[in-house]
Amino acid sequence: MMNKEENSTSETSGLKNKIISYYDETWLEYRLIWINKQNRALHFGYFQDGIQNHNDALVNLNQVMADKVNIGPNDKVLDAGCGQGGSAMWMAEHIGCEVVGVTIVPHQVIQAKRESLQRKIEHKTSFEVKDYCHTGFADNSFSVVWACESICHAAQKADFYKEALRVLKPGGRLIVAEYIRNKRPFGIEEEKVLHQWCSGWSMPDLDTWEEHTTNMKLAGFTSISHEDVTTNIEPSLGRLYRVSKRLLKLGRFLHYIKIRNKVKHGNQLASISQYEALSMKLWHYSLFSARKPEN
Repeated sequence: MMNKEENSTSETSGLKNKIISYYDETWLEYRLIWINKQNRALHFGYFQDGIQNHNDALVNLNQVMADKVNIGPNDKVLDAGCGQGGSAMWMAEHIGCEVVGVTIVPHQVIQAKRESLQRKIEHKTSFEVKDYCHTGFADNSFSVVWACESICHAAQKADFYKEALRVLKPGGRLIVAEYIRNKRPFGIEEEKVLHQWCSGWSMPDLDTWEEHTTNMKLAGFTSISHEDVTTNIEPSLGRLYRVSKRLLKLGRFLHYIKIRNKVKHGNQLASISQYEALSMKLWHYSLFSARKPEN
């Protein structure tokens, strides 16, 4: 029999494999209906006055997050769960700061490196295959840790916060965009909808705001600030829902005749469930920040 530590390691390894498989299998779908070569954004878009189309909203979330913690050209940023490197490259190009992106998905690192070379910003960006809960970077390496819709993949969110605090310099800032469950637990049917979404996107679960706050404080963070920006993100959530719903019959048929695999089909169902869960008020979209104490 496995002991508790071995079992935890096995579960973590299994989750990582699911996450890698998810992004490997769904990359083409993201490319077809969501991202473009300019933004390379695997996240949702932030709508506001003057920002009313999909591509602009995707890029705008980067601006909003950067403004929250006043990222400047002298910062060194860790993009924790960097995806294809869209946010990292945006920061390098538009702010001029140095950015290190980490992801556990090898193909994302390959594509991010290739794109940064084409954009001639390889001197400002680097990308590595690393777990953001165990990066191996030296203590006090970064002035900012950035996590855009990525903590949701962590089995234990507390592990992320501990590592983020460790690699931040004294006075360093944390900026996060994340899905937050509104309470725990919900009823059986509500949890079923929420977990159909989570399962399809290889997210073990969502944490409540209270759980996030507790874990940040236990790690040592201070000056915690939270803003519910669901209203700004909702048009983007709705867009994904409508596209996925419109193609559902086709998706079911392709899955039935085994042209479309379980991961791709699960992604489509999850893209519908996220909005159903939102309509049921099971979760909200939050931007939050915190600081590492000066000493």
